[in-house]
This record gives sequence, structure tokens and C-alpha cells, in this order.
Amino acid sequence: MSLRYLENSYTWDGLLEHISHELFENDERYLDIKANHLCNGEYRYDEIATDIERIFNEELGKDRNGKFKHINDMFYDQMKNGIQLSRFKIYISEIFSEIKINPEKNDEIAELKKIRKNIGSVITTNYDKLIETLFEFNPLIGNDILLSNPYGSVYKIHGCVDAPDKIIITQNDYNLFNRRYELIRAQLLSLFIHNPIIFIGYSIGDENIRNILKTIFDYVSSDSELAKKIQANFLLIEYEADSDSTEVFEHDITINSHTTIRVNKIKTDNFIAIYHALSELQLPISAMDVRKVQSIVKQIYEGGEIKVRITNDIDDLDNSSKVLAIGNIHTINYVYQNVNDMISNYFNIIEEENVQVLNLVDKQKIQENQYFPIFGFSKINSSIQNEKILKQNQKNKLKRLVQGMNNACKTKFNAIEEIFSTENVVKSNQINCLVYSILTGAISLDEAENYLKQRTDKKTTDYRKVLCAFDYMKYKDETDEMIQS
Repeated sequence: MSLRYLENSYTWDGLLEHISHELFENDERYLDIKANHLCNGEYRYDEIATDIERIFNEELGKDRNGKFKHINDMFYDQMKNGIQLSRFKIYISEIFSEIKINPEKNDEIAELKKIRKNIGSVITTNYDKLIETLFEFNPLIGNDILLSNPYGSVYKIHGCVDAPDKIIITQNDYNLFNRRYELIRAQLLSLFIHNPIIFIGYSIGDENIRNILKTIFDYVSSDSELAKKIQANFLLIEYEADSDSTEVFEHDITINSHTTIRVNKIKTDNFIAIYHALSELQLPISAMDVRKVQSIVKQIYEGGEIKVRITNDIDDLDNSSKVLAIGNIHTINYVYQNVNDMISNYFNIIEEENVQVLNLVDKQKIQENQYFPIFGFSKINSSIQNEKILKQNQKNKLKRLVQGMNNACKTKFNAIEEIFSTENVVKSNQINCLVYSILTGAISLDEAENYLKQRTDKKTTDYRKVLCAFDYMKYKDETDEMIQS
């Protein structure tokens, strides 16, 4: 996945070769090390990493202020705080610290983001932060996995750039990991048994795939009904260059000398079709809402300041910040996002094309004088009954806003930074200047989107003014007029 979407990603072999080249400034030293670790026709990259880590750490220790001075600086800063880190792993963290998306994959990334509403959790062996950045999931590293809520989480079982000490790459790392793996194994086994599992980005011969399958079928007999259920829930999406196929076929995998299992498999380069199919799934409740329920249940288990009442009629409940209603579908009306939530989650709803959430728009009381960004929402969900009224309300609000601006606000700025840094714009006029520059097309929609995503005060009127201006310009029809005067 990282190789597909990031410009700064490597295979295991490529990463070790890159580090060796940066250290020795030639390719031959790495080839010499690699030649010493060929076993049964395959290179042992954990052993190669062990040698390179030792040499890397020794060489940097001899050259305090050389090419890798900044790595030594971080090493000694941590040592002063009583934390011993490998210089080698600090450097690995630096290599993967920045997320550089391959611009050629932007369309595919957009489709990938849409599936997060239907994804419970992600397990990855990658060190980078691609998945948690795109999905906005909570990363879990090392022992954090054990006491975790799986929904909305990324299990980083081989470590993360944010925790160099937990990176697993050398022979010793893998030995320690395997010895301490039992509890994590049990956690993963529970996920595999109770959920559909999709492997993306691995080949059928990948050691990680085989280890995870071995994890399952060491505990579950391969000819049992439970094994059949797991196999039916298991889909491997294997990369095949230039293939548009989405055909699912059965494939046998030999786990060990006496165990062979049959799994579902797709070989393709058409990942957009895969993501589209996943995002189109209409689940009765989203994975994120399951996470919310689990969080409440956890609080019930822990006790403390939380009241619990079981009722068949939601009208029988007092006002509360948390409500988990269990009863007949005819007596319970479950509305899980209000107007404020929809505005705060605007970009997530758009990116995920979350039709289910937008079905709630018609159930909300949206006042005529409210700033509500209906244009983008209506592009995703065409069945919103109040669409025309809400669109007219949004246009009227923006028109009145522009008409009420003083002339000092009606200057076309080409960059948001100019508005907030120039002395010519007083603070009270800054938001109106920004709205005007967006509505006139002076400020690009990409820049406006980045600005809105970075703001944390998503419940303020100022934020909603800018959001509605952006929403209108981004999603208006060709027949809609430019709002300016």
C-alpha cells in the first residue's frame, strides 16, 4: 500500500540498501553484507538488518558531527533523559516521517478515503502513518494493542515512526516479538473470527500473510465449521500489473506440511473498483458508530459517573449526553448526527460519500438564517427532499453577507496568508475578506479547503461562513450565479 501511494516508500530490501548507500556512499558494501545472508535461496533480511544496524550505530558513534549529526543529536538528547534508542531506528523513523502522496494516485486515494466509514480497524506492518492520516484512525503500537477498542484503530504490529524503540526489523526484534506475541495474537484472532478480513497489498507468498493464517489455524481446526466461516470471510486482493479484473476466485494456501486452506482471492491493478465496492456497502450502522457504542459500554463496565437505564421507549428517557437505546424499531428513533455534527464532519462526510448520514438532513430543523453547506451534501445524496429550499437559503445568506460588507472587505486577495498578515485588513474584517475572495474566485478552492480542515473551531459562525462560501463555489451548478457585488 505504501509503495503504491507514497513517493518515499521502500521494500524491505530497498530500505536497507538505501540506508547502506547513505552511510557508505556506494552500493557494493550492501551487496557484500547481503551475500552473507542467503539461506535456502532466500535472503534473510532480518539478519541483514541486524548487521547494518550494528555497523550504522558504530559508524555514527565514531563521527559525532558528520553527515548524520542530527541523528546523533537526537540519540544523545534521548540518552540524557534515560531513553536508549538505536541510531539506526531513529534514522528509519526520519525516512518515513513525512507523508508524500504520489500525485498520480490522487483519484485512487479519494476512493480509498470513502471506505473508512465501513472499516472497523486496520492491521499493518508498515512503519509510516499513511493509514491513520487517510482514515483518521487511532494508531496502536506495542502493548497499546492489548487494552484497545479495535473500532477506528490502526494496529501497527511492527512499530511506527512515532516510536523508534518499537520498530521491528532486526533478527533480535523478531525474536522478542514472537516471544511476546501471545496476547496480541489472541486479540488479532478475535478480530479474524468475528469480522470479514480483507488483505490488500500483500502477495500470496508473503510471510506476514502466512504467519497470520498460521495464527488462526493453530487454534482452529482447518476442517471445522468455524474454519469455514473464517475462510468465507477472508479476501486477499493481490496486485497484478495492468489488470482490471475484479473476478473473485478460490485459491489454496499451504500453511504447513499438513494444513491447506482455501481462500477468496482477486488479482488486479484496479483498486478503484475495489474501494468503490467497499464504500457502496450499506451497513445497518457504521463502524464508527459501533466504536461510539463500545466506548459507552466500556464506561458502564468501569463504573463511575454514568447512569444506565434500559427502556423500550426512547421518549421515556431523561435528557442525557449519552443514550444507548435497546428496543423495538417502531418505538426508537435513532438520529446520530445533528446539524452541528454534520457541519463539523463536513469533509469526512464528503470524502466518504456517507449517504446514510445525509438521510438525516430532512429530519433536522435547519433555520432560514443558519449557515448550512447543502450544495456538497446534495451532490452525494440526491434524495434530500429539502434540497431546493436549503440551497436557496444558503445563497440568500451569502448574498446578504456580501451586501452587508463594507468596501474594505471587498478586496480580492490571492492567498489566505495575505489576509491575516497584512496591516491593511483589521481583524474584524478578516473573515469577510476571506469569504469575498473565495466567492470571487481569487483564492483557490484547494487553499480554502486546507484552511478549513486545519481550523479547530468548527462550531463558530466565522467557520460556517467560510465553509458555506467554499461549499457553494465548489459544488454549485453551472446555472448558479457568482455571488459578489
